[in-house]
Amino acid sequence: MPTPTQNKPCSRLVPSMSWAYPVTGNDSEAAMVQHSSLFVLVRQFFVAMLVLDTWQYFMHRYMHHNKFLYRHIHSQHHRLVVPYSFGALYNHPLEGLLLDTIGGALSFLLSGMSPRTSIFFFSFATIKTVDDHCGLWLPGNLFHIFFRNNSAYHDIHHQLYGNKYNFSQPFFITWDRILGTYMPYSLEKRAGGGLEARPTKDCKDN
Repeated sequence: MPTPTQNKPCSRLVPSMSWAYPVTGNDSEAAMVQHSSLFVLVRQFFVAMLVLDTWQYFMHRYMHHNKFLYRHIHSQHHRLVVPYSFGALYNHPLEGLLLDTIGGALSFLLSGMSPRTSIFFFSFATIKTVDDHCGLWLPGNLFHIFFRNNSAYHDIHHQLYGNKYNFSQPFFITWDRILGTYMPYSLEKRAGGGLEARPTKDCKDN
């Protein structure tokens, strides 16, 4: 049987071991909180995307169907028959208020995201909108890979025979699909190089 003197080295380990449990326990809890926080952020981003898409689809479509709003407000944006990046936010101030400011406020409030998270979300949404109006189909563009609502999709909407279709923006094409305003397109090579987005003949004839 060990003597008290022989037990001294072991007794010195007891405080260390007693501290080890709460430290590792806190690390585990911190990892769980971090995992939970990541899940919450993803959920908030997704909810905000759905809210913004829903608001912008119906307001955007209404601006096309209301002759007064289209003539005096939304037509300013549609002067861009050929979209380009800086034209993404080229619109009437009232349209900016109705579509972007109010839509952004609703997505922020209904998603429950923090002000810090909203900075990343609105930056992401702005970059996405600019890309949708860039008029380019660049290889490896992640927006084209992950979103069917992209520069070609929105380019159709800006064409003269496509402005009654493809109202969805800036993320998904869900509402266009559900409500029959979806216009499929094909990418065709131009004689001088590059690609051109063209609607299918059936939709064009309608």
